[in-house]
Amino acid sequence: MASNTSRNTRKSRSTGGKKSTGPKTLLTAREIREMMERFRRANPHPKSELEWTNPYTLLVAVVLSAQATDKGVNKATRELFKVADTPQKMLALGEEGLREYIKTIGLYRNKAKHVIALSKILVEKYGGEVPADRAALEALPGVGRKTANVVLNVAFGQPTMAVDTHIFRVANRTGLALGKTPLEVEKILTEVIDEEYMHHAHHWLILHGRYVCKARKPECESCIICDLCKWPEKHCAGEELARD
Repeated sequence: MASNTSRNTRKSRSTGGKKSTGPKTLLTAREIREMMERFRRANPHPKSELEWTNPYTLLVAVVLSAQATDKGVNKATRELFKVADTPQKMLALGEEGLREYIKTIGLYRNKAKHVIALSKILVEKYGGEVPADRAALEALPGVGRKTANVVLNVAFGQPTMAVDTHIFRVANRTGLALGKTPLEVEKILTEVIDEEYMHHAHHWLILHGRYVCKARKPECESCIICDLCKWPEKHCAGEELARD
């Protein structure tokens, strides 16, 4: 049987000799399951608010949504996707033609370059199909880890977690996942959330952050997980009455 000293030595080596920075989550496994169950009961089949018709249009929409609102992207892509809903049609439209459809979206010039470039790769390397593979997606122009996660989750049903500003805020504020970077939060969430909830967890958390757990004025009184939340500044409905 290994001694305590040898165990500590192995632990020190595996962590580079650094001490633990604290818990990854402030919630118990039971509380996390209860949180996900409440989200599921409230919204059993959540959907992306980006409008899309196939994996390619979803990919384009997500690329265009960087530093832009879903509403603004949808307004532009409704007309765009009528004429270019495949990489072949997008290439026929061309970069200049694409810019005319998306010029209301921020950073539209660079985004147009990326969309045309990724469309060319999809045609030449993947026969016009969007690959259901993270490495392949992240190798495309304008596609980072978050975009790849959205496409893998929404288009292909993979249990990924695309951490945007909303999910990053909700995870840290509630104590669900304490991380300093989106990647760190992503890894914690995929570790602590049970597999049965992972397909929809991304949408539940992003919608909760967008409409309830807002950055400046979180609506704690209408929050369905307020009693589970570990945020010290929360103000759940009925709290004042309970104190009285």
